[in-house]
Amino acid sequence: MSRPSGDDTPGAARRTPRTYWVAGAAVLLALLFAAAATVTAATGDSGGGTPARTPALHSPDAGFARDMAVHHQQAVEMSFIVRDRTQDEAVRTLAYDIANTQANQRGMLLGWLDLWGLPKVVAGEPPMSWMGTSGSEGGHSGHGGDTGHGAGQAAKPGALMPGMATKEELARLDAASGRDAEVLYLQLMTDHHEGGVAMAEGCARQCGTPVERELAQGMVDAQRSELTLMADMLRQRGAAPRG
Repeated sequence: MSRPSGDDTPGAARRTPRTYWVAGAAVLLALLFAAAATVTAATGDSGGGTPARTPALHSPDAGFARDMAVHHQQAVEMSFIVRDRTQDEAVRTLAYDIANTQANQRGMLLGWLDLWGLPKVVAGEPPMSWMGTSGSEGGHSGHGGDTGHGAGQAAKPGALMPGMATKEELARLDAASGRDAEVLYLQLMTDHHEGGVAMAEGCARQCGTPVERELAQGMVDAQRSELTLMADMLRQRGAAPRG
């Protein structure tokens, strides 16, 4: 059986389904766009019949594809962990949606790298270093010496990129169950989405490939909806984001 939500206030049962519907709709739109964007990118058309320019190795387009693929992979991993640690239907459904959406987007990003003839891993390339470059190879966009963490964010000790969980946090999630697993997952995924939104906003500003910019903006919109949903779910469990 699902655990009690911990929120018995009038209207709580109505608010969460409505918020979840909004988040779910954003996820569905992101998936529909992802399918169209893959076809567009595969044809090499940037719109209006103009052939798209292949991104350079260290361009924001390529860097975002590499880094977000790694970022998404951890979200998928955490979602599969919590699915087996709770019977709460709302958390399990959210985890399924996040895993499904981000696995599909990850496949797109890696597929674009293949289409562009670019490697999925570049030795010696710092994570998110592309956020301090312009669309030209190795050029800088005037971010005041930004080394790639963007929006003032920095990865916490033991984490590869901003928002990502550490090995110790993943081990805690794997060892938790019931409400403890639900709260920790929602807190970790909130951090994860906040880091992902900052990165996607960077691509929406800097990437030169139109379909990739649009996909990045779709990620921003969908993950912001899920952030609202997760804050509500945490309140129902007497908890809050980790701030």
